[in-house]
Amino acid sequence: MSCSGQGLIGLDQALVAYSTVEPRAVQTLPLVEAHQHYLAHDVLSEIALPLFTQSAVDGYALKSEDILAGITVFELVGEIRAGIEEYVQIESGQCVRIFTGGKLPDSADTVARQEIVSKLDSRISLNQALNKGTDIRYQGEELSIGTILAKQGQYLKSGLVASLSMAGVKEVSVFNHPRIAVLITGDEVSKSLDNSAQVFDANSPMVLTWLKERGFYSIHLEHVIDDETVLKKALANALDHYDLVITTGGVSVGDYDLIRPVSLGLGANEIFWQVAQKPGKPIYFAEYKKPNQSSYLLGLPGNPAAVFVCLEIHVFTLLKAMQGLKEAKPEWEKASLSEAVKGDSREQLLRMKLNVDEQGQLSVSKLKKQQSHMLSNLSEANVIGRIPVFNNAENCPKFIEFIRL
Repeated sequence: MSCSGQGLIGLDQALVAYSTVEPRAVQTLPLVEAHQHYLAHDVLSEIALPLFTQSAVDGYALKSEDILAGITVFELVGEIRAGIEEYVQIESGQCVRIFTGGKLPDSADTVARQEIVSKLDSRISLNQALNKGTDIRYQGEELSIGTILAKQGQYLKSGLVASLSMAGVKEVSVFNHPRIAVLITGDEVSKSLDNSAQVFDANSPMVLTWLKERGFYSIHLEHVIDDETVLKKALANALDHYDLVITTGGVSVGDYDLIRPVSLGLGANEIFWQVAQKPGKPIYFAEYKKPNQSSYLLGLPGNPAAVFVCLEIHVFTLLKAMQGLKEAKPEWEKASLSEAVKGDSREQLLRMKLNVDEQGQLSVSKLKKQQSHMLSNLSEANVIGRIPVFNNAENCPKFIEFIRL
């Protein structure tokens, strides 16, 4: 798909373009190593859970028929601990001490928790009546063989890893992480301010930590000056050796905005350039075809707030698509606007604060200092709100979409 030549395109059109990329290859990894990957296939349970019928509490296993017969005092004939295989059988009027997770004897069908029992040397006295099956976890009551444990496209967080581990899953098929290169461009960006015309680099630490938060740890980072020859060499190397190249700066229309012309000169195919959003209008997306699999170039603006917004909206969507998610898109939610905002001819992506009232209703409020070079409000922002195009104050929407940060 190519939007090239269409000029300024809408945000939704740009997001749809990402769904056309080639997903990365599938590999099988040990479960823990697959953490922070997307599943390539459904995962089915090969066992039943619980694996065996067991006690849900610390207590005493006994026969419900004894309770129905009016027996309240039971002879204690053994002990069953969790993880220890014991072959204890009980007769009428007998019980066995059992702990949470202990395997229930075939001859028992009820557990009396220790809080309702009085201990009398080698006997116990039951202080209340119980129904058959009380405080028992039955084999297979949570999962049966063939149950879908996780679906294709699910992201492996620690909770899902634990759930699969409990079901005995040792390895899973996942989409490979894209190999990522980050090029920070601009003579004005510096770590140490070598002269009075430079600014501190916020983009490289922001992009690197943002990627790490999503499971990408081995990132090639390079600072590139505004020189066509230097940029051409760096960009050619990145496109040849990495699956995704993210650049910051150099994508607008100035004399030193070289990312687009240099990439086109290297043979990249433009998919789109410029999106009707604020901030982040000059974002640039291109495909670079290679013999085995294409790599992609996503050129972000240079202003830090625009970079941050584009990471959350564009880069995240593209990464999902490259990892096999069909129709990847941001996880939009809806909330009411707590106060009117000024309209614009482009969609606005504002750093906002999400509030929840006593009734659980969601509302968002615009934070101050929204300019694309300002980041100070990120200490308060917990969502990015999407404000549609409107001109007149009376057309300001009452509800908007947002994504959580």
